[in-house]
Amino acid sequence: MEPRVGPAPDAAPQVRPYHHPAAGWGAAKSVTRVLVEERELVDGPRAIMRMNHENGGFDCPGCAWPDDTKGLRLDICENGIKHVTWEMTRKRVDRAFFAAHSVTELAGWSDYDLENQGRLTEPMAYDPESDHYVPISWKQAFELVGAALRGLDDPNRASFYTSGRLGNEATFLYQLMARELGTNNLPDCSNMCHEASGRALQAALGTGKGTVDLKDWESADALFILGVNAASNAPRMLTALAEAERRGAQIVHVNPLVEAAATRTIVPHEFLDMALFKSTRTSTLNLQPRIGGDMALLRGMAKAVLEQSASDPKALDATFVERHTAGFEEYRALCAATPWEELERQSGLSRADILRAARVYTEADRSIVSWCLGLTQHEHGVDTVREIVNLLLLRGNIGREGAGPSPVRGHSNVQGNRTCGIDHRPTEAFLDRLADACGIDPPREHGLDTVRTIQAMRDGEVKVFVAMGGNFALAAPDTAATYAALRSCDLTVQVSTKLNRSHVVHGRAALILPCLGRTEKDHQRKGVQRTSVEDSMSMVHLSLGMKRPASPHLLSEPAIVAGMARAALPDSETPWDWYIEDYDRIRDTMAVALDGFEDFNRRVRLPLGFRIKQPARELVFLTPSGRAEFSTAALPDVVPEPGTLALGTMRSHDQWNTTIYSDDDRYRGVRNLRTLVFMNRADMRERGIADMGAVDITSTAKDGSHRYLKGYTAVPYDIPRGCAAGYMPEMNVLCALGDYSTQSDQPIMKHVKVTIVPAAGG
Repeated sequence: MEPRVGPAPDAAPQVRPYHHPAAGWGAAKSVTRVLVEERELVDGPRAIMRMNHENGGFDCPGCAWPDDTKGLRLDICENGIKHVTWEMTRKRVDRAFFAAHSVTELAGWSDYDLENQGRLTEPMAYDPESDHYVPISWKQAFELVGAALRGLDDPNRASFYTSGRLGNEATFLYQLMARELGTNNLPDCSNMCHEASGRALQAALGTGKGTVDLKDWESADALFILGVNAASNAPRMLTALAEAERRGAQIVHVNPLVEAAATRTIVPHEFLDMALFKSTRTSTLNLQPRIGGDMALLRGMAKAVLEQSASDPKALDATFVERHTAGFEEYRALCAATPWEELERQSGLSRADILRAARVYTEADRSIVSWCLGLTQHEHGVDTVREIVNLLLLRGNIGREGAGPSPVRGHSNVQGNRTCGIDHRPTEAFLDRLADACGIDPPREHGLDTVRTIQAMRDGEVKVFVAMGGNFALAAPDTAATYAALRSCDLTVQVSTKLNRSHVVHGRAALILPCLGRTEKDHQRKGVQRTSVEDSMSMVHLSLGMKRPASPHLLSEPAIVAGMARAALPDSETPWDWYIEDYDRIRDTMAVALDGFEDFNRRVRLPLGFRIKQPARELVFLTPSGRAEFSTAALPDVVPEPGTLALGTMRSHDQWNTTIYSDDDRYRGVRNLRTLVFMNRADMRERGIADMGAVDITSTAKDGSHRYLKGYTAVPYDIPRGCAAGYMPEMNVLCALGDYSTQSDQPIMKHVKVTIVPAAGG
């Protein structure tokens, strides 16, 4: 039996439209409830006052939105406080807990119940004879990992996964260990979220990151927010949206669902507005394309700009295009040859709607386009992000204040992980610098990403799987295939703060290695240590924990990596123990090995840290042509076949990635229900589905195979016809392992082909 995800509902499901502002008193009430339930009425508020502060504070372990540049004392959000309080819980999962509960029993628990047991306290090893986890010393645990890695006939039979919560110093040591072992098998959560963004921006601009910073958001005339549910995934963006509206900027939200962040907000730290219940609009235009239709919308906007330029030369920045771009004439011809009828059909929007968006764009002197997984988790995700760049290039919206591309990273340090070496496709330049700085001979062949790691584990080619954070069993696609892959390993190692599904879906041998949380003090030989993180706009800053560790037996993530490395590489000349004594030593090596990290230790201690250089921001394009490259990709056909729907997976408001806080989704008006599917009411009528009726969902993979979810609840919602949506990780089971983008290798979790019918016997 595969366990249900989420807490058991204590009341009947309810769905009522949500008409209140995002954040505001709803967020304040939610935060208060969490603090009371976790009994953190003292340390909780204390943590709130220390989170995201430049002097002695810790970085929020939630999203990667940049810290406020104006000295804001409460640069926080509801979900960040939930995340921190969830980590600071007083509950403990100790050896007595594991003695009382077998793994078979725990496998039947909900994922909410697993995490809700509290913080892990000491290393544990799986004992197959008793079917229990039993205590193991750190020395024995490291030797078990080391022996397994040393015993492999090929280092590529190991794979080293990374979640976005890992700090830069641990990240650097982790990739160094893997490469000194001889493998580039370094899958990470970017493989499932923003891989398409990195590849597209690299091809178009010569950089794998966005070019804007928070000050640009503060001076843009127009903001285009595509495929982003900001109120839940990057709530601090609400402050930027409210400030933009007040200064008269235009804000266009593009999403199949009109989310709460696309309506209005009351920013909690604006106390007068809170007291007066005064809300601020967060959009001037909302467009609802069909799932996958964003590229057609962007192409239509570009077509409108080019058509307008025939009579209004100012619509096109011809000087910028001539001096700094390549491929413009081919792109102009492509836009001219694309009929409006096809743009309307593929986008699901009218020509009038597309022209309204284009008018906002041409009337703005400086525009930012921001996006998240709604654009990337598609077959054509790379082409869509490149279409964003095409549109920006037409009006010279690259390399100047208040303009540019701005991907929204959804996890605290996922961008820093990639910057600091977690990349299964490292460049030769990176490997050369690493070799010189660290005295190793790193492997040159590409490694395995997330999907290919699962395939290799399933096929017996990868024998050892190590995960630094995260909940791989639930985060990955095709749940059944991922479970089978993990169970096929000789050894699985999970470095974690709390119990989760990946601990009960494990290899023949398994270790749980508990680590410090972001909120906790990291004591090493040279004193309390700070770690660094990189936000979604390339700012790098320090984070300092404030709390006593949940257990005296916890180790920091850098110390755990070093312990595994010492055991796996007994002849290594890398000074692992010396590094752990003082993290400044790690940063000194990083300053030599990583481009943009020169003088790391001094610059990271500056107020707000430092921003990694972005050549494209200075109009230096590290592309083959030395210019920004227009893309001329064909429009994909995203119109569902008759009888089928395009389904996208998403978070509820009361969850963070695979961590689920409750069965509620306040901003979508849902209480006590997660096993649901949002549908257009006309699609429901056409299929004979009643409001809140039970339905069966069948997905069809590229190879023709099927996957199923039974007895879900159909909820009528304002979503385009032919589209449906529901929550991950429950719906990850519908995305086949082989259904990944040929452009980015990302699982296509936002564009699953499904049929939905009334439940059998319902």
